[in-house]
Amino acid sequence: MNHSQYQQGSKPAHKLKKEIYTYEAPWMIYGLGWSVREDKPYRLAIGSFIEEYANQVEIVQFSEGENTFKKIASFEHPYPTTKIQWFPSTNTSNEDLLATTGDYLRLWSVRDDGSVQKRHAFNNNSNADFCAPLTSFDWNSDDPTIIGTSSIDTTCTIWDVVTGKTKTQLIAHDKEVYDIAFAKAKDIFASVGADGSVRMFDLRRLEHSTIIYESQDLTPLLRVGWNKQDPNYLATIMMDSPRVVILDIRVPSLPVAELGPNSGHTKSVNSIAWAPHSSRHISTAGDDCDALIWDLSSLPKPIEDPILAYRAEAEVNQLQWSALQTEWISICFDTKMQILRV
Repeated sequence: MNHSQYQQGSKPAHKLKKEIYTYEAPWMIYGLGWSVREDKPYRLAIGSFIEEYANQVEIVQFSEGENTFKKIASFEHPYPTTKIQWFPSTNTSNEDLLATTGDYLRLWSVRDDGSVQKRHAFNNNSNADFCAPLTSFDWNSDDPTIIGTSSIDTTCTIWDVVTGKTKTQLIAHDKEVYDIAFAKAKDIFASVGADGSVRMFDLRRLEHSTIIYESQDLTPLLRVGWNKQDPNYLATIMMDSPRVVILDIRVPSLPVAELGPNSGHTKSVNSIAWAPHSSRHISTAGDDCDALIWDLSSLPKPIEDPILAYRAEAEVNQLQWSALQTEWISICFDTKMQILRV
């Protein structure tokens, strides 16, 4: 382990145990998801980014005692996964499920013997087998029977996981929708897209939506993340931008903070993840090879510097903060997936 790659800020959130463990896949990694089942700590799913139809998903388990990763399952996946997420519950009595998006939303059942079976493929085009590619999705943690997907066809679709049927489909943006995220309240979700807007929806009143932010020059917005500890706050990132925009939905239109670029990322940000256990911490990662953690406790004062920085060996494609093991963050770059104790 190379501890010299860590740089600690002047205001550390807590004492750091500098540990880094690496898993190397046979292909470039893009999809990434932490399991939240209590009986499966340190389990992650990773998806390949291969520019052809045949792609792969691997499920790997980290052994604390041996400090090594073990591949416990793998399965073929049509096209690269745009997102991977495990069933959002710690309850071990639930079926062990994994969801992915690409051309379709797919639900997979993971068995104890290492086998993986496709449970369902959700097609949001009822008139044809073909559907527009899905850019992302979010599994509602408050009501796990609901998954919301975003698509390049300008729509968001809300699915009933139990029946496999569409609960509702709506035109959410004027252009492609790139991401969707549920708030802690199960009926509220936000989406972002190529029209440069962050829009907020309520499943109980879908005839109305609220534009809570529009980027300068309507630059496309790629990701949106909802602070689950304080649902007044959202974060979003722009295409080809080192900035991370923090929004307070009580004060729409005007960002409450912008992280970087003077003291943060120097190249495009690719991924954001709020801390699952703290309302005031968020992590970001990007093309400058940096993964950063920020402390927002001083808001509305400007946030000057990240409190922790980690330099990877290549551009960081994805970053995920473990909801079950909250002292661990995972990143992926090139063919490597790393977990970092923060």
